[in-house]
Amino acid sequence: MSNNWIAVASAEHVRIGRAGGFMQVCHGKATPLRRVKPGDHVVYYSPTLEFGSKKKLQAFTAIGIVKAGEPYQFDMGNGFCPFRRDVSWFHANESPVQPILDVLEFSAGNRNWGYQLRFGIFQISDHDIKVIAARMNAELQGEISL
Repeated sequence: MSNNWIAVASAEHVRIGRAGGFMQVCHGKATPLRRVKPGDHVVYYSPTLEFGSKKKLQAFTAIGIVKAGEPYQFDMGNGFCPFRRDVSWFHANESPVQPILDVLEFSAGNRNWGYQLRFGIFQISDHDIKVIAARMNAELQGEISL
């Protein structure tokens, strides 16, 4: 049985991961990535356009399925070796979160819905991943039955 996750990163960082076929969370920490398993679905929420920027985006920016294998380290230079997981990213459109906040189980009726985003990654329901995928017009190739 697969699980569904929302990971958090700036849109700039998500685009790098999409291009490279990987995900990173929590500034490259391994422990959160060990909770994510092959076959799990992951959607990225990007609060900002760029890391450290005040320019808000507040949108879902990528959706995919985790590939087989374990988290691995990647040398990005200057002593930074974050952990990554490989992901097959679906073709999807970025989509703002605001229009569906009342429909998503993790946020409906919750004024402080953004609090859990501070953890960098958290699990969501099948209902929520389907709603987000539909909103993103994700080409899932049957991976998540809608």
